[in-house]
Amino acid sequence: MRELVERGFDEGRVGGTARRRSVTVNLAESPLSWLKSRGHVDARQYEAGERLRGDYETASLGPRVTMRWDPAPATTRRSGPPEAIDSTLAQISAKRRFDAALAAAGPGLGDVLWRVVCAGEGLAHAEKALGWPSRAGKLVLTLALDRVADHYRLG
Repeated sequence: MRELVERGFDEGRVGGTARRRSVTVNLAESPLSWLKSRGHVDARQYEAGERLRGDYETASLGPRVTMRWDPAPATTRRSGPPEAIDSTLAQISAKRRFDAALAAAGPGLGDVLWRVVCAGEGLAHAEKALGWPSRAGKLVLTLALDRVADHYRLG
């Protein structure tokens, strides 16, 4: 899916006047797929990131932006439609896989992994938020993705 928008940015000053340029950005493209399409991550690393993001989304770990309208459980016993019980078990399993994958990435690597892969932040924004120098995030992200790929046993 493509969701193209024009974004403007200041290029700098030339002869005392500020120069302004624009670039077309696809808002539907994830930062990880952007990195893959430009050769910064390989197919194995991309697959590891997509699996991690899939577990993150299945576990419903993202922030809620609206009120939850599901009815509160009437009893504490396990009852209800089988799909409701199965979805709860799927969420619990996904949460365990997600936690295990972040643990496999190791200390200090999970931050950039979560920001870029799960939260969808751009690499430059993640570097700035973590207080890292420019261009350091790509190296750390690829190391983290390699470890997660090993954890998921991707060939």
